[in-house]
Amino acid sequence: MLRIVYGGFQHETNTFAPDLADWDAFLAGGGWPGLVSGDAIWPAIAGANIPAAGFVKCAQDAGDTVIPTTWCAASPSAHVAADTYERIASMIVDGISAALPVDAVYLDLHGAMVAQTFDDGEGELLRRVRAVVGPDVPIVASLDLHANVTAQMLHEADILVAYRTYPHVDMAETGARAYQQLQQRLAKGVRPKVAVRRLPFLIPICWQCTDIQPSKGLYQQLAELEHDVTHVSFATGFPAADFKECSPVIWAYADDQASADAAADQLEAAVNAAESLFAGKLYSPDEAVQYAMAKSLTSSKPVVIADAQDNPGAGSNSDTTGMLRALLRNKAERAAIGMIVDPAAAAKIHEAGEGQRIRIAIGGNAGLPDDQPFEGDFLIERLSDGKTAATGPFYHGFNLDMGLSACLLIDGVRVVLASQKVQMADQAMFRFVGIEPTEQAVLVVKSAVHFRADFAPIAEEIIVGAAPGSMPMILKQLPWKNLPVGIRLDPCGEAFQVA
Repeated sequence: MLRIVYGGFQHETNTFAPDLADWDAFLAGGGWPGLVSGDAIWPAIAGANIPAAGFVKCAQDAGDTVIPTTWCAASPSAHVAADTYERIASMIVDGISAALPVDAVYLDLHGAMVAQTFDDGEGELLRRVRAVVGPDVPIVASLDLHANVTAQMLHEADILVAYRTYPHVDMAETGARAYQQLQQRLAKGVRPKVAVRRLPFLIPICWQCTDIQPSKGLYQQLAELEHDVTHVSFATGFPAADFKECSPVIWAYADDQASADAAADQLEAAVNAAESLFAGKLYSPDEAVQYAMAKSLTSSKPVVIADAQDNPGAGSNSDTTGMLRALLRNKAERAAIGMIVDPAAAAKIHEAGEGQRIRIAIGGNAGLPDDQPFEGDFLIERLSDGKTAATGPFYHGFNLDMGLSACLLIDGVRVVLASQKVQMADQAMFRFVGIEPTEQAVLVVKSAVHFRADFAPIAEEIIVGAAPGSMPMILKQLPWKNLPVGIRLDPCGEAFQVA
C-alpha cells in the first residue's frame, strides 16, 4: 500500500496569443473543471477524461492512500501571469510538503507551459517539488502529446508519460499508464535509464492528428517498441512557444542505456523519414466554403471545416469572423459555425430576448490585423445559460459551461455565440442552442483536431480552413525570435535563423 501525493497544473501556452492566463482563467477552467484543492479535487474529476482521474482511480483500486493538493487547468492562451504561476505552484508544493513522508509524487501536467517569469513552467515546478521531497522519492508526471519536453523536466522527474492520441481520447488512460510506470519504478528501486531525441523540425498541429498518417503509423510503431523497453513517449510538441526547447521530442526508458538508446533511435529514424508527410491541403475561407457546398449537394452528411487557426485549444480567442464572412459571401445554406466568443454581444442578445431581431457586431475582438467584428442583422433563435453535458469522447465526463450563449440566424447560416472560450470539440456544443449538427450541410468548428473524435463519424468529409487566428498552420508566419538556430519552421521547410 502506497502513500502518494498528487496535484495538477495544466496550461498550453501560445506565446503569440493576445491574452495572459491569470488567476480567473484557472478558476474558470475553459472547458475543464475550475481550480480545486484538497478533498474537492476527486469529486470534480472522477470519471472524466483527465489524466489525474485515471491515475487516482488506479491507485484507489490498489488500496493506496492518495493525498490531494491542488488541480487546475486554463484554456490555452498567452503566458501564465507571474503572480498566478507563483500562487498555484506554491499551493501544489506546499501541499506536497505538508503530506510528507510519501512514497511517491504524481503530477498531472501539460508540458508546454510558459510563464511570464519561466520559459519552462513545468521544469521549474518539478525542480521545486524535487527540492522538497529529496532525491529518492519517485516523481512521475503525465504530459500532453503537445508537450515541449525540456532537459530540466526529464532531469527532475523519474518518469514522464505522454498521451498517444490526438484527439486526446486517452488522457485518463495516460494517467493509468503513469501509475503502472510508478509501480515498476518502485519495484525496481532505481530510476530507469533514459534516451532523449529532439527532432529538427516543427509540426503544425493540424497535421499531428493520430487518426491520419503519418502519426497513426508512428504511434503504432511506438507501442511495438515497448515490448523491449520500459516505456516510450513521443511528444509532437506545441509549435507556438517561442523558446529554446520548443520542438518534438522522443524519449525512451529502459533498465539499461543501450536498450533505451536503441528504441529512441529507431523511432527517431521513423519520424525523420516521415517528415514530408506531415502536410496536407489548407483551404482559404472561400475555397473551403465553395468546396463544402459543392460536396454537400450529393451527400446526406455535413462537410466539416476546421477553422483551425482560430482554435481556442491552441491559444486563439475563438472570435475571428473570416469563416463567417465566407459562409455569407458564398450564400451557404444549412450551415452552422461555432463558437464565436463575445461576452459583451452575448449579454446584449440576452437583453433583447429570444425570437427578436437585432443588429449587432460580433467577434473580431482579438486585435488581429486581418480580422474585425462582423456587423449584421440577426434573428435570435435560442438563448442558453451555456451549461450542457458533453456527449463525445474528448470531453467525456465533463459538464461544459460556455456562459451566456445564443443561436443566431443570418440568411442560411446559424452562429453559436458564447461568452467563455471552449474548443468546439463536441456535438453537444451545437445542440445546446438548438442546432442539430447532423442536419447541416456545412459545419464550421473552431478547432484544429480534437473535434474529429466526435464529428468524424457524422462527417462526409473534413477539410482544414485557414482563416485569421492566433495559431497559423504555416509556422514560418509566426514572428519567431528565440528558437534554436537551424530548426525547420515547418516540415521540410526553411530553417530558423536569428534576425
